[in-house]
Amino acid sequence: MPNVLVSQDLSCYGQVSMTSALPLLYASQLKPTILPTALLSTHTGGFGENTYHDLAQEMRAIIQHWQKLNLQFDYVYLGYLGLRPLQVLQAQLNTLLSKQAVVLLDPVMGDHNHLYKGFDDTYVQAMRQLAKQATIITPNYTEAKFLLGETLAETTSSVTIADAKQVLTRLCDRFGLQSALITGLPLPDNQIGIVGLSPDQAQGFEIIQPKLAGNFFGTGDTFTTALLAGLTHQKSLRVAATMAAELVSLAIAHRPSETDARLGIDYAPVMTDFLMRLDN
Repeated sequence: MPNVLVSQDLSCYGQVSMTSALPLLYASQLKPTILPTALLSTHTGGFGENTYHDLAQEMRAIIQHWQKLNLQFDYVYLGYLGLRPLQVLQAQLNTLLSKQAVVLLDPVMGDHNHLYKGFDDTYVQAMRQLAKQATIITPNYTEAKFLLGETLAETTSSVTIADAKQVLTRLCDRFGLQSALITGLPLPDNQIGIVGLSPDQAQGFEIIQPKLAGNFFGTGDTFTTALLAGLTHQKSLRVAATMAAELVSLAIAHRPSETDARLGIDYAPVMTDFLMRLDN
């Protein structure tokens, strides 16, 4: 069983970030180690003024203890970080990696052509440095453009697969990556998509699905966690991404209409097929 590390924030209320990741990884027969980056009363979307406690100092102490234990990880998943935790990881990440480690970075910092609250150009620059240490990155279109330092239109209702693949190629060239995804692409005709590159898919691939109505929190967290689960079970990037996208779509489609969208998506009722495919 691979040794897996998950480093992202812990939001106490709502099924996002760490609280979304852990149940899915346990169900996928993994035993993840966690390195929380911050403690929040809720996530930052829609609950008002949430509390935020930066854990960068504690992260340093935790990593120092792990170094004494010679702990190293085969897969590292980095999600929502914050500037000081990001800087800790940038400095210490290599001490935590096994020889063939896979670093999966979801560079969470923006969407819909804007950075999230609390992020600025300093954070973007730091994320660019961390991206150079990753094996696979999974930005959305907004995050990909910020990583590249490219101008975003104030309003972009949709992009094309061809344009997204060009952005993806530039992203891989810029950061020396062989594998990457751009997720959550708003496509024409009310569709949503993913484009990817990997050594076995050098010409690129795309995954296109109907866009489901609504705005749901935690979908990116669930997608990247499911992607990680697929990769640890030796699925190709394309297969793992397809499985992850289908899990998220099923969870949204089967979501009870009265559920508060701020609380994240509940994938548990629809994950049986995903778990069966992991072992096939």
